[in-house]
Amino acid sequence: MNDPNELPRPRGRPKADTVSINLRLPRPMIEEIDSIRLDQKDLPTRPEMIRRALAQWLEMTGRPRS
Repeated sequence: MNDPNELPRPRGRPKADTVSINLRLPRPMIEEIDSIRLDQKDLPTRPEMIRRALAQWLEMTGRPRS
C-alpha cells in the first residue's frame, strides 16, 4: 500500500527555534500552576501554562515577547 515514489517523512518533532530547559519548582508552586491551568477553557499543559505566565510577565515588565 506504500507508494514507492513517496518520500519518507522525517521522524520526530518538527524543528523549531526553541531551547529545552529543565526546571525544578517547589511542590506548592506546581500546585498553584495546576490550579490556575485547570481554570483555563483549553486546559493547557504545565509547560504551556508556564510559557503563558512568562509571556505575561514579559509584557508586564515591558520586555519584548517573541
